[in-house]
Amino acid sequence: MSQRPHAASIGSIPGGSAAELPPPHVVEFIRFCHHRRRVGWPELYDEMCAVAGRREFNGWDHDQFAAHGLTFSLFDMPRLADWVRTVLAAQSEVHEPLATGSQSV
Repeated sequence: MSQRPHAASIGSIPGGSAAELPPPHVVEFIRFCHHRRRVGWPELYDEMCAVAGRREFNGWDHDQFAAHGLTFSLFDMPRLADWVRTVLAAQSEVHEPLATGSQSV
C-alpha cells in the first residue's frame, strides 16, 4: 500500500489519526459535495460521482481524482465511506458548539 505523507498535515480534522484521514484535496472535495447537497453516506456518493462526471471540482474528472487518491470503485468504497464519515463528523464537531452554546437571557 502506498503511503500518503501529506495526510498527516491535515490540521482541520480533529480527533483522527493520519491513517484514517483522506488527502487534503479529498477533504475539500467531500466538503464541496456536502455543501451542495446536505446528505450523508451513501446518498453523498451519488453527488460525488455526478460532480466528478461533470468536472465541477477543480475541473477534475475520475482519472484526476484517482491521481489524488480517490476512486469511485466498489473495491475502494469502504475507504471512501470512512473518509466521508470522518470529514462530516469533524464538520459537525466544529459547528456543534455554536448550536449548543449558552443562550442569552
